[in-house]
Amino acid sequence: MNQQQDTSGLFAEERRERILALLEQEKRVLAKDLADKYQISIDTIRRDLSIMEKQGLLKKTHGGAISSRKVRQAPRPPEIRYGEGSPQGNAITKLAAAYLRENDTVFIGSGAISYLLVKYLPDRMPLTIVTNSIRVADMLREREWIETYLIGGRVKSSGNITDVIANEFIRQFKFDISFVTGSGISEEGIFVSTPEVAAFGRAVAAASRRRIGITTHRSLGNDGFAKAGLIEDLDVLVTDWDADPEAIERIQALGVKVVVAQDEEEHHDHE
Repeated sequence: MNQQQDTSGLFAEERRERILALLEQEKRVLAKDLADKYQISIDTIRRDLSIMEKQGLLKKTHGGAISSRKVRQAPRPPEIRYGEGSPQGNAITKLAAAYLRENDTVFIGSGAISYLLVKYLPDRMPLTIVTNSIRVADMLREREWIETYLIGGRVKSSGNITDVIANEFIRQFKFDISFVTGSGISEEGIFVSTPEVAAFGRAVAAASRRRIGITTHRSLGNDGFAKAGLIEDLDVLVTDWDADPEAIERIQALGVKVVVAQDEEEHHDHE
């Protein structure tokens, strides 16, 4: 069945992805504004919102929709997911990279925050890095001081590899450090989008001597669809200054060390 394009040239699925990205930024959208933006009828927008509500991606309100904290989250479009990153994401990954030591064997995954981490790897520090992300491998391949290994398996449209083959592949390695992230991290555990990704995450954790969690305030305190591991599996969890203090306390109560990255811009303003 052919998808119908709207007058702005977008297919319905693309339009809904953009609505979701907008909702993540604004926390609220109005049907009338969306109809104007995409040059389609308000009824079509209402249909989009109804479909997205059934998928657990948002909650409809009178006149529009608000962001949902339901467990299943659709991935954001790649151009948003793998951009420059938020100030919080950059501060977290800069701090997390400081845990690395010369000649460490490291696993870096395929989440957007993992992609940011590559920016802050210590310059000229010899490392062996294993990844299941084509994007991460591509960023590393010209750094001759880093030995880069790309996990084999079926490549998804995102450029990530998490299937059964990848799961078997990962068992051949032992890591000094793995960086762990998810769509939700709370005292209930570490959550990701699908059971396949969860199984892959568990295999990585089992092969790791130290596990460092990295998550922004957006994911901290949230549950998710598929459980990739226990929060107690983490040696350290790095988050940001906007994280919910109560969510942090609940995780600390389970014996997990939580480190909060600070807002560098605000710090400079006070100097």
